[in-house]
Amino acid sequence: MSKTIKVALAGAGAFGIKHLDGIQNIDGVEVVSLIGREYNKTKEVADKYGIGHVTTDLSDSLAIPEVDAVILCTPTQMHASQSIACLKAGKHVQVEIPLADSWKDAEEVVRLSKESGKVAMCGHTRRFNPSHQWVNHKIKAGEFNIQQMDVQTYFFRRTNMNALGQARSWTDHLLWHHAAHTVDLFAYQAGSPIVKANAVQGPIHPTLGIAMDMSIQLQAANGAICTLSLSFNNDGPLGTYFRYIGDTGTYLARYDDLYTGKEEQIDVSKVDVSMNGIELQDREFFAAIKEGREPNSSVSQVLPCYRVLHNLEQQLIS
Repeated sequence: MSKTIKVALAGAGAFGIKHLDGIQNIDGVEVVSLIGREYNKTKEVADKYGIGHVTTDLSDSLAIPEVDAVILCTPTQMHASQSIACLKAGKHVQVEIPLADSWKDAEEVVRLSKESGKVAMCGHTRRFNPSHQWVNHKIKAGEFNIQQMDVQTYFFRRTNMNALGQARSWTDHLLWHHAAHTVDLFAYQAGSPIVKANAVQGPIHPTLGIAMDMSIQLQAANGAICTLSLSFNNDGPLGTYFRYIGDTGTYLARYDDLYTGKEEQIDVSKVDVSMNGIELQDREFFAAIKEGREPNSSVSQVLPCYRVLHNLEQQLIS
């Protein structure tokens, strides 16, 4: 596939803008349609990035014949149904994490992706961050094996706000969204499926209706373990911090940056063509479309993560 890939992007909020910024650095790709909940705000973003078509309805964009692919940066609760709509319309699709907020819906997206023959990818960004790629290269070279991962995912979100501090129209979820990053990354880096998983959660927020604190334990078939702490109550540094404890070293990953266990920074600038994990994720999506192959982080590859999340949810509600 040599022609320019025409893209529709759904979700003109904080994460959609991250994708638009990354796509500007990728040759052979053009965003031709932008979908958002509020037309005027969406039009402002579209004008900034030179996008000609603006709508509040995904089906309008799916009806455009020249649209080859769709990137979904919409609320979690819409991910599965919108992915299915894109695949049924004959479009390649990249849906931001999580793939779904139920096991049944995740299975259906994967089933339809195989039936359609289209590239279907989920935005498990940690697979693409240079910091985690560096560790993965060490593992594949036989120079490092994970014994334990200790992960903290902390935000201060006692009201329903997004990453830009703006009011959100939907409710985020520690298990189905934020835990998905680590559950998938742990199995991916360990190179071994998760065979044990346990979870406990704190009190349910009286208005948001979700647990604001959660703790998860995981074990892979090869014996490696992972402890994950999540909170929307943390009044301090925000984000996710990974400690890899292995047989030959300890590494601390903070988004695209990496340090030794003694806080010595590791140069990961030569790991990939960019230091931006979102851009690298998008590059993989478009490369898979052009090359007619399965992408890293395809919906099929990440499906086991959602079985684990489903099992943890059953523990929490029982």
